[in-house]
Amino acid sequence: MPLVLSLSLPNVLVVSPRAPFPFPYGGFVWYDLADEVTPEPNTFRTSIDMFQKFVGEVEQGYPVDSERLLLLGFSQGTVMAYATALLDPTSFLGVAALSGYIPHQSALPLKLTNLNGFPVFISHGNGDMIIPARLGRESAELLKRAGAAVTYREYSMGHEVTQDTMRDLSEWSRNIFS
Repeated sequence: MPLVLSLSLPNVLVVSPRAPFPFPYGGFVWYDLADEVTPEPNTFRTSIDMFQKFVGEVEQGYPVDSERLLLLGFSQGTVMAYATALLDPTSFLGVAALSGYIPHQSALPLKLTNLNGFPVFISHGNGDMIIPARLGRESAELLKRAGAAVTYREYSMGHEVTQDTMRDLSEWSRNIFS
């Protein structure tokens, strides 16, 4: 929440769901891993279903303009944002993807064609030891080939969000919301 609030965007409702599965070392995760970066199919599908339900409840319970609904995620949250948006891109304004990747190896029927200007902001650290930057670059290329309007930024950082990331994300967000 502090991340999004620091963008200082006027007239924006921010909602932030908590991932459903406890992480053994504290906190929560959206899914287990099948290998270093691949979501385990059962926990991933469960979380996607829960997240889609959550988005529907937000749209029903709050004065949300569904044409201005932006998904933002970090790490596993990025994977969730990508998957949810790419299952039905017409339901979202765009995606802000921080240090994550498109789970195109999953069994989900992701739409990676005809994205015709769909706005996507991608940031990644070239020193990321959790999710390698090559996965962020690969996601950017998949989206560009599909016609999305991709803004890709790579920073000298690890698996984190820095002031430079926030500055660029804030500028991008103001442009798509204007």
